[in-house]
Amino acid sequence: MSDVSAALTLDPAVVERFRSGDEGAVRQVYRAYSGMVHSIARRVLHDQGLADEATQQTFLQAWRSASTFEGGREPGPWLATIARRVAIDIYRREQRRPASRLDDVHPGTAALATLPPNPEQAWEAAQVRLAIDSLGPDERMVVRLQHLDGLTHAEIAERLGIALGTVKSRSFRAHRALAARLAHLREVEP
Repeated sequence: MSDVSAALTLDPAVVERFRSGDEGAVRQVYRAYSGMVHSIARRVLHDQGLADEATQQTFLQAWRSASTFEGGREPGPWLATIARRVAIDIYRREQRRPASRLDDVHPGTAALATLPPNPEQAWEAAQVRLAIDSLGPDERMVVRLQHLDGLTHAEIAERLGIALGTVKSRSFRAHRALAARLAHLREVEP
């Protein structure tokens, strides 16, 4: 039995809601197909960490292009195709990248990322990334410098060569937009 046919069959209404970008439907599609997608990625990459990355990227791509998915069809084969392409892209990227042993890297290195411990948290992390990516370039830069590089408002102003007040207003606008876009993550499901 193929991975695609082993996945849960979703109600056509869920698939339609997925196509329209409904958050709950996206979660249901993830729950139904994340095992299949991870299995495909693992077969291509032979690495648990890279397979986790490929799984996350697959669902991000699927979510971004859900409206192009042909209605009335089961999403399994479509997701399998995306997963295979993503895994191949990651494999090629890894082949070009010089590798160093993880033990040789300082634990505080900004390039190190830890994966969330479960699929739900991985989905939430992806939602945060998408929300940040949806910000305007000025606000996105301030958020990244502030939260990923750990810079203060004054340090950001100095690095970007702009007024401190401008940094503060961009940060305020960005955080207000992020709070609105990510409010669904704070909602408790029944």
